Amino acid sequence: MSEPVAVGLVGAGPWARKAHAPALAAGPVTRLAGVWARRPEASADLAGRHGVPSFERIEELFDVCEAVAFSVPPDAQAVLAARAARAGKAVLLEKPLAMDLDGARRLAGVIAETGVASQMSLTLRYSRAARAFLERARELEPFGGHGLFVSSTLAGGPFATPWRLEHGALLDLGPHIVDLLDASLGRVAGVRAHGDPLGWVGLLLEHHGGAVSQASVSMAGAGDLPPARVEVYGRSGHAVLDWAALGGDAFPTMIGEFAATVRDGGGHPLDAAHGLRIQEVIASAAAQLGR
Repeated sequence: MSEPVAVGLVGAGPWARKAHAPALAAGPVTRLAGVWARRPEASADLAGRHGVPSFERIEELFDVCEAVAFSVPPDAQAVLAARAARAGKAVLLEKPLAMDLDGARRLAGVIAETGVASQMSLTLRYSRAARAFLERARELEPFGGHGLFVSSTLAGGPFATPWRLEHGALLDLGPHIVDLLDASLGRVAGVRAHGDPLGWVGLLLEHHGGAVSQASVSMAGAGDLPPARVEVYGRSGHAVLDWAALGGDAFPTMIGEFAATVRDGGGHPLDAAHGLRIQEVIASAAAQLGR
């Protein structure tokens, strides 16, 4: 890859400041081309930290980049990423794709129609530890497993954003756990849900091939919480993925693969279509909970 991919960043919140902007600016396969956010002062501050332009109109950002990374709430992403795709820009998307399934379907439809490259920021999937776990899990002739992800987000902090406070753990943490169980045990074929997204949600997942799994997510935790964890059991052993064992390689790997997808084409397995499939599972669970 000769020239780095010029990537514009949409969003200037905590995750954009902590992860997206530094990784895109670090190179060598990408360069941060500029920032646009709905809050101009936040956009200007983040852009200034990395010595790149801040734009008043999102179309001005599109004019200087080949691809766009999104770090905005799901409802905003559904609209803005569709505009980027229609402008011919590859898109790096946060999970979930949209706030609801209709929005996710519309966005995935625009991306399919325009043919632009897409990739989901299911960050855990890009780590060496997670990929080793999945490789091991698939060798086990797996028949079941479980996952747990508990945070204290509802108690406050930089990620206690309005959409998370309203929709809770299922929409925010659920995609990570469902995606990992889906990847290790086979595609999710059905889901049964109970609980409260603002308390504790339990999911029973049925997978193609006959495996079953349980997933529990909550953002109402407090105190010294254990790291998230996924375990898979099979006829020849078991495999464990513990978040505490993850290194710092996931985000750089994700950015590198996104740059390669933009340059080389061929698509990526964690594309918008995959994101839509995971959101269909989440939406089915949410409907059962009356959300």
